[in-house]
Amino acid sequence: MTILDRYALRQFIVTFLFATGALCTIFIIIDLFGRLDVFIDRKTPVEQILLFYLAYVPSILEILIPVSLMLAGLFSVGRLSNNNEITAMRASGQSSMRFLAPILIFAFMVSVGQVYFNGWFAPEAATVRLDIEREYLTGTGGRSSLNDLYFRESPSMNISLHRYDAKRMLAVGVAIEEFGSETVPRLQWRIDADTMKWDAVGASWIIVSGTKRTFYKDSVTAERVAQQKAPFTIRHDQISKLQLNEEEMTFNEMEDYIATMKRGGKDTRRQEIDLSGQWAFPFVNIIVVLISVPFASVRRKGGMAVNIAAAMVITITYIAFTKVSQAIGVSMDLPVDVVGWGANCIFFLVGLVIVARTRS
Repeated sequence: MTILDRYALRQFIVTFLFATGALCTIFIIIDLFGRLDVFIDRKTPVEQILLFYLAYVPSILEILIPVSLMLAGLFSVGRLSNNNEITAMRASGQSSMRFLAPILIFAFMVSVGQVYFNGWFAPEAATVRLDIEREYLTGTGGRSSLNDLYFRESPSMNISLHRYDAKRMLAVGVAIEEFGSETVPRLQWRIDADTMKWDAVGASWIIVSGTKRTFYKDSVTAERVAQQKAPFTIRHDQISKLQLNEEEMTFNEMEDYIATMKRGGKDTRRQEIDLSGQWAFPFVNIIVVLISVPFASVRRKGGMAVNIAAAMVITITYIAFTKVSQAIGVSMDLPVDVVGWGANCIFFLVGLVIVARTRS
């Protein structure tokens, strides 16, 4: 890495850190003023308020990092342009985009780190924040039990739970139905259980008490079942995750959640597109650098204001295109990843075109 690379990268990183800190502080102050009366009314301890906003920071950074990178590109490179340092580079025979490579490498490293940050660290922090919110802001006092759950254990077996208490690992009002065949369904047997409990040691469900009815062509038999292992393989942790807000789920938990919902016969295309989009979002960092740095490297009559306006228009267009395409993609017969990554691919090409035109 040359002296010029280090100089341009240092300017970019310092501006990026400053923009991130400033925007995050502004966001927290605005949010605090909006919630302050509720905190006071509910006599929320100061340490809980501090913990709430400490846990809120990761969720804020998920959105602010691409914005900060864009601002860093506009202001740091714009400063070089206004000081005629880019003109000096051209005069020495170097490309005006010479410093784009180290900045792109930095943006790529931030993107890779943000995948882990968004997918695993931020959801854990969101759980802490939402638990405080439930206790002190909404007054619910914690998570409620789950009601009226339906699962499909196999194409021929259906399970319904009237209520599930995740804390006690106890299901109430359980019905398990076996139809024998998916193509020619006919009820073979049915178990109605008052309660079913998760056995953590054996990693299985135990029917505490219930009745099993077996259906024949011309008769029905009934027998009592007690302390019997249930033909139900969906785990306690899979069901308990249904209590979580999607914001609280890691990428792995979200995949598990989607699989569980599918087994219940529910349409999960929206969740699958959203998950694919979450994987794609961190790499918008590379796109905003491709767009903002070339814009800022060219001096225009309107100065920095024109560069900021143009880059902001493209960024807002990207966000709008992402949301609209994902909403439309739910009802279209397109692969999930095409919908989730489509906006990134299109605007990455736009960024490459901007870079090519700037070099020329």
